[in-house]
Amino acid sequence: MPNCPECIAREKKAIRESNVDNPDVDLNKLFEKIEIPMKIDPRTKHFICKKCGLYATREQVEDIRAKLNQREYTKEDRQYDYQEWWQKSKKEKQQR
Repeated sequence: MPNCPECIAREKKAIRESNVDNPDVDLNKLFEKIEIPMKIDPRTKHFICKKCGLYATREQVEDIRAKLNQREYTKEDRQYDYQEWWQKSKKEKQQR
């Protein structure tokens, strides 16, 4: 059974916030212990989270998980992209 991606993300955020002051804690070990299994509705082939009420197909659960695990595009990323563009030759810039 898959774990609920939304509840897992909420739990991970809470663990991170509670251990901000304690850098000695291994967060990955704490994250591995989190389990919030979803129940399956055999008639509709949808998964249901008893904790948050998420009702989704397996594909939708995977899409939600991918979206939640996606890293945000930060200011540093934009600066790095601009620096990469600036350092390219004029010919490379014209090809794009």
